[in-house]
Amino acid sequence: MTDHLLALLKAQYPLRACDAGEFSALKASGMRFTVEAYEAEGLGHVSVMRAKGFFGLMKMDTLIVNPTERDLPLYSYDRILAMGNDTLIAELYDTTVGGFTSPELDALLERSAALPDRDPGTHWYDGIRLSQSISKKGKKPERQAFDRLAEDHFAAWLGAAGQPLTDKAAKRAKAAAYVDGLLTHGGPSTDVFKKALGQEKTELLFRKVLFGTE
Repeated sequence: MTDHLLALLKAQYPLRACDAGEFSALKASGMRFTVEAYEAEGLGHVSVMRAKGFFGLMKMDTLIVNPTERDLPLYSYDRILAMGNDTLIAELYDTTVGGFTSPELDALLERSAALPDRDPGTHWYDGIRLSQSISKKGKKPERQAFDRLAEDHFAAWLGAAGQPLTDKAAKRAKAAAYVDGLLTHGGPSTDVFKKALGQEKTELLFRKVLFGTE
């Protein structure tokens, strides 16, 4: 699914590959990670991270888009297949300068309400996590529906007009503040990398490769 989402993005914005350097292949907490980074012309920074572990019993795909050229929320997609469970998390973080509305995303969430929800828990970033985010958890029977929801959600986000971006510095500062918050407050994935790589390298991974805030 991550490749499909990346193809949807590439159809609208030309992609230029960036060198992920030493972070292109990582090991942490029994998982093997591969990382790719891109610049999407006219949109912003894009990263893809794939992970496998525990003898193939767990797979995780991540797609992050930090839109530095358009006034859209930061987009983060995670798909986790583990122990027969299928978890879909697609979150929008308000790094906009002029605010964000999307009737199409609102309608999509209403249409997908019957799919089993996942409790996202309580986190430090809840104040900027937009209501158009989705968090679902199911089994194999829900997989196709989750695929369609992920595709429709990403396409609606890509198609949102957003406000004219007149202050790129302010936009970048908001994204940087979110990433700094991840590094300061931690979280499941952040803590995994801190343990495996240390604080300094985790900061480089997040700021330069995953989110492109530096």
